[in-house]
Amino acid sequence: MASPESFDRAAALKEFDEAKTGVRGLVEYGVTALPAIFRHPIPRLRHSPLSSPILSVPIIDLSVPRSSAVALATAASRDFGFFQVVNHGIPLSLLSRTLSAVRSFHELPPSVRSAFYSRSTKTGVNYSSNVDLYRSTAASWRDTLQMVMGPTRPDPERIPPVCRAELLEWDEHVVTVGRVLMGLLAEGLGVDAGSLEEATCLEGRVMVCHYYPPCPEPEMTTGIAEHTDPGVLTVLLQDDIGGLQVKRDLEGGESVWVDVQPVPGALVINVGDLLQIMSNNEYKSVEHRVLANSNQKPRVSVATFFNPGDRGDSKFYGPLPELVSADKPPHYRNFTYEEFMGTFFSKQLLSRRLVDHFKF
Repeated sequence: MASPESFDRAAALKEFDEAKTGVRGLVEYGVTALPAIFRHPIPRLRHSPLSSPILSVPIIDLSVPRSSAVALATAASRDFGFFQVVNHGIPLSLLSRTLSAVRSFHELPPSVRSAFYSRSTKTGVNYSSNVDLYRSTAASWRDTLQMVMGPTRPDPERIPPVCRAELLEWDEHVVTVGRVLMGLLAEGLGVDAGSLEEATCLEGRVMVCHYYPPCPEPEMTTGIAEHTDPGVLTVLLQDDIGGLQVKRDLEGGESVWVDVQPVPGALVINVGDLLQIMSNNEYKSVEHRVLANSNQKPRVSVATFFNPGDRGDSKFYGPLPELVSADKPPHYRNFTYEEFMGTFFSKQLLSRRLVDHFKF
C-alpha cells in the first residue's frame, strides 16, 4: 500500500472513474483490501454516534382511515423525519421485480454496463459511482444508475433494457404513492391537501438505483456518508439486507443512529430539506447514512426524490404563505430552485446543512 506521502489521490480517482465499471468492477477484479480513495478518516468514523437497538422508525399502515393516516404521517414527520409505509397500493410483485431488475443491471458484464457510465446527466440516464467523487474527502462503497424522470422523462431507449420496463412501471406507481403522501402531509400542516402537488412537487423526480457490493473492510468506509436529502420527499424501496440508519437527537444533546429495519412490502419515506423549509420547520429533514455492506451478497435499493418541476427564474420557493403569520414568522427566505440546487451541488455531503444557507 502506498504511504500517505506517495499516494496520488487525484490520479487514483481518475483511474477509478475512467475504468467505468464502478465499485462492482473492483469486486470483480478481486480486491481484498479497501482501496485508499474509499478510506474515511478514522477519527470521524470512531466518533460517530452509537447505534440504538431500542429505537425504531415508525411504520404506518396507509389502509387506516384518512384522518388517522394524516395524524400518523404528520407526527412521524415532525418527530422523526422518517417513517415506513405498508399497504401503499403498489403490487408486492413489482417491488420484487424492480429490485431484481436493478440488481441485474449492476451485475451485467463490465463491457456491457460500462457503456452507460457517465458523469453527465444531460441524457437523463447515467451510471456512475459516487456523485460527489471528486468533491468528497473519501468515496463511498456503492454504484448508482440514475434517471431524471421529470419534469421530462428521458428517452426510454436510453434506459438499460435489462431494467427498462420495471423502472418505467415503478415510476408510474411511485408517483401515485407520492401524491397520497403529499396530500396527507399537507393536510397535517393545515393547508389544502393539493398544496404540494399544485407547487409541482410531484413533477421533478430523480430515481437512483443504488448497488452496494460486499465490502472487504466495511468498518473503514461507508455505503453513503451521512447527509440530508435536498428535495421535498423521498420514497425508498430497499431489499432485505439493511444498513440504512437515521440520526436521532436525544435529550441532553446526544445523538444515536437508528436502524431502518427492512420490513417486507414496506416503503421508506423521509422528509427532504425543501419540505422542511416549505413547512416552516414543522417537518424536519434529518441526517441519514448507509453503512458499508458487510454481508456476503450485495444490497440494492431504489430511491425516488420528489422535487418541484417549476424551475423558472420567476418561481420562488420558501415557507408556504399559509404557514406564516405575525405569531409564526418565516424561518427561511425565498429562493429559486436553481439557487437551491446550485448551493447543494457546491458543497460536500458532509458539510454545513443545506437548510442553514437559506435561514434568515
